[in-house]
Amino acid sequence: MEALHSTMGKFKDLPYTRPDVKALKKSFSKHLNRFKNAKTFEDADAAFLDFMRSMESWYTQNTIASIRNTMNVKDEFYDQEIKFYNRESAVLMLTLKKAIKAILSNPFRAQFEEKYGSHMFKDYEVQMKLIKPATVLPTIREGNLSNAYSKTAAACSVEFMGEVCNFYGLLKHMQSTDRKERQAAFEEWAKLYEGISDDLDKIYGKLVKIRNTIAKRLGYKSYTDYAYLARGRYDYDVDKAAAFREAVRTHITPLCEKLYREQAERLGLEKLEWYDEGLCFAEGNAVPVGTPEELTEKALRMYEEMSPQTGEFFRFMKEHELYDFVTRENKHLGGYMTFLPDYGAPFIFSNFNGTSADIDVLTHEAGHAFEGYYASRNLPIQQMISSTSEINEIHSMSMELFAYPYMERFFGDQTDKYIYAHFTEAIKTIPYLVSVDEFQHRVFENPNLSPADWRKAWKEIEKKYMPWRSYDGNAFLEEGGFWMQKQHIFLYPFYYIEYAMAQLDAFSLYRKQVEGGNAWESYLKLCGMGGMYGYFETLERAELPNPLEPETVKALAAFVEEHAKLLKQKL
Repeated sequence: MEALHSTMGKFKDLPYTRPDVKALKKSFSKHLNRFKNAKTFEDADAAFLDFMRSMESWYTQNTIASIRNTMNVKDEFYDQEIKFYNRESAVLMLTLKKAIKAILSNPFRAQFEEKYGSHMFKDYEVQMKLIKPATVLPTIREGNLSNAYSKTAAACSVEFMGEVCNFYGLLKHMQSTDRKERQAAFEEWAKLYEGISDDLDKIYGKLVKIRNTIAKRLGYKSYTDYAYLARGRYDYDVDKAAAFREAVRTHITPLCEKLYREQAERLGLEKLEWYDEGLCFAEGNAVPVGTPEELTEKALRMYEEMSPQTGEFFRFMKEHELYDFVTRENKHLGGYMTFLPDYGAPFIFSNFNGTSADIDVLTHEAGHAFEGYYASRNLPIQQMISSTSEINEIHSMSMELFAYPYMERFFGDQTDKYIYAHFTEAIKTIPYLVSVDEFQHRVFENPNLSPADWRKAWKEIEKKYMPWRSYDGNAFLEEGGFWMQKQHIFLYPFYYIEYAMAQLDAFSLYRKQVEGGNAWESYLKLCGMGGMYGYFETLERAELPNPLEPETVKALAAFVEEHAKLLKQKL
């Protein structure tokens, strides 16, 4: 792999070849036979690594195709490639199951667990339960429906104030100091979603049924039970998640109400509408100075100053152009980090819109990317690099907070405004995060709910966790249509509460930093562990608190409240 690192060109020039499935299966069989017939751990380990390298090469080509597909969802070539991977990946899972079975029953298991960690074997045991021939076809259909959602959402745009705007472009206008502009952008944003709501309702309805079918065919009572296992939630259950949401409602929702009241006072408003929530200061939010290229150069200097490890990481990213930040027509919404194992290379995808969110990408997604880069230099296989989602989001959210001392290069004399807005927004987002989680629990408790039922459920949940939320009389959103703007619900079911849990641990690391502790050392330790251990064990080894404990939520909410007061004094 090191040789590939040194010879890797820019991402745009990386070769792409659709994998030969027959040849790949033949290679799998060869390595698997070597593994089964190995007489020593060393021989078994060599065969295991060769098998994993074959899987990683498949995953690398899949990822290249996926990235290029999100860069332009109208690109017919990569659209067909994604359909190929949706189809063949589901089939290859059956081959993978044969390998997992052999790994779990091999006579050198204790030595494998010592080298690779016991958590990987827990994952393998769960996969043996989840990979069955009966789920192949519905899994293919699920992938195709997810792709249909992405294309539907990415195709939306409207001309607004002389420019063609997608959803992200309109959000920029909802940070204008002109309230009429914010309101007009909001109305266009809502119209775009309402205009595709029938399509999204149909897509989601089919996704719910297919996901429920997958769970039933595997013998689970509901998709929720399946999803907890599939997401690696071995350390907590539905009841623990519900208790966490309640702790958020008890300790964080009141703090957010207070922060929003203060925001309304700063804006000179009696009541905040949703399109006001994004404007923190009446004179305007802090806006980064520079083109995407200039901001990337500033990020490089920031990471070089932050630590030797981060400097090496971002030089690698810049040298190989492992990012796509510019918003374009037909580009997929949102942002993400992914990984190319053959090259040991992370990739960051986003949609810059000229707001402070652009800098959040250069810290949040870069936090994910740094962990992938750092862990991959010390851990032997891709499967060990990434941890549970609850841990992965600590990597990203902590990096956002560690970057505060360097924000002046991006925001100049608006730095204090940016830090205050970012810090308070981090806590204000948590009630929404748990709302998305409860919504999905309700949907899959009764998969026969109608679109009208989904909207009713969302409206009830909003009132519970976000009692301040108002949509200025817009019927579509007031009735509960806001749920469909979250792509995770369509693409990554049940993946959202992790952000809330991770944000609290990021606050914990930041508290250690402001109190003079060695927070960076703890962070490097967390990143270096990758996915060797389960959720709770990783937290314990990194000396981080368990966010599922109500007392942790209460204590960190108190810290945020007090620190926000200190930041406010600097404004």
